[in-house]
Amino acid sequence: MRTDVIDHVTDSQGLSVPLYGPEAFEGLRRAGRLAAATLDHISPYVCPGVATAELDRRIEAFVRGGGGIPATLGYKGYPASSCISVNHVVNHGIPSEDKRLVEGDIVNVDVTVILDGWYGDTSRMWLVGERVRVQARKLVDVTYEAMMAGIEQVAPGAHLGDVGAAIMEVAHANRFSVVTEFCGHGIGHGFHQPPQVMHVGMRGRDMVLVPGMVFTIEPMINAGRPDTKVLADGWTAVTRDRSLSAQFEHQVGVTRTGVEIFTLSPAGLHRPPYGP
Repeated sequence: MRTDVIDHVTDSQGLSVPLYGPEAFEGLRRAGRLAAATLDHISPYVCPGVATAELDRRIEAFVRGGGGIPATLGYKGYPASSCISVNHVVNHGIPSEDKRLVEGDIVNVDVTVILDGWYGDTSRMWLVGERVRVQARKLVDVTYEAMMAGIEQVAPGAHLGDVGAAIMEVAHANRFSVVTEFCGHGIGHGFHQPPQVMHVGMRGRDMVLVPGMVFTIEPMINAGRPDTKVLADGWTAVTRDRSLSAQFEHQVGVTRTGVEIFTLSPAGLHRPPYGP
C-alpha cells in the first residue's frame, strides 16, 4: 500500500477505491492547478480561425513548462496532448491542422496533466466569436450549472447517485439530455480508477462517499437525444442526431466537511464568456 493511500473502500462493482490522505491532497492540488492554469493560458487563443492543432501545441508547451507531462499524449495510442471537441463532438475530439474554429462554434478543451506522479484532469467550454446562437449559449450555461449541481452533492455520507440525480434534474428541466455512454472516474496516481461516476442516477443509490475519495465530475449534455457514436478514428464521439453537445469537468476530493475542487481556474475563468 502506498503511504499516501490511507485506506481503501469497495465500490458497487466490487472494485477497490483508494482513499487519499493530506499529503496526497496537496499533490492533487498542484496537479489540478496546473491543468486549470493550462486552460487559462489558452483562453485568448480560442478564437475564429485558429487550428485546434495550434491550441494543442500551446497546451503541451505550457504543461511541460510547468513541470508536467500531458497525460493523453500516447495514452492507448492517443496522438495529442488534449482533446478538443467542437459543436456536435461529445468528447475525445483529436486536434488537427485541418480543423479550424469558426464564428459561432462552441468548443470543449479537455486537459489532463501528470505532475510529480499526480493526475489533474479538467475541461471547459468556449463560445467562439460573438455570434453564438441562443440555444448553444443556453446549452453551455446549463451544462456548467449541471456540473456544479452535481459537485454540490459531494459530502461524506452522500451517494454517487445523488450526484447523477442532481445533474440529470438540471439538464432535463431545461429539455436537454445527458450522455450515459461516458462517465466520470476515480483519479489520483492513475488516470482512470474506480469508482465510475455516472451523470444520471437516483438519490440515495450507489456508492456512499467517504473522505479521501477523489474523482472527476464531467457531464456531457446534448441539445438533442443522448445517443452517441464513435467515429472510425476510434476516439471521436459525436451525437448521433448531430445536435450540439457541451461538457465541463472538475476533479474533486471528498473532505471531512464536504468537497474540495482541485481544478478551479486560478484566473477566475470558470464559465464563458471569459472576456478579452
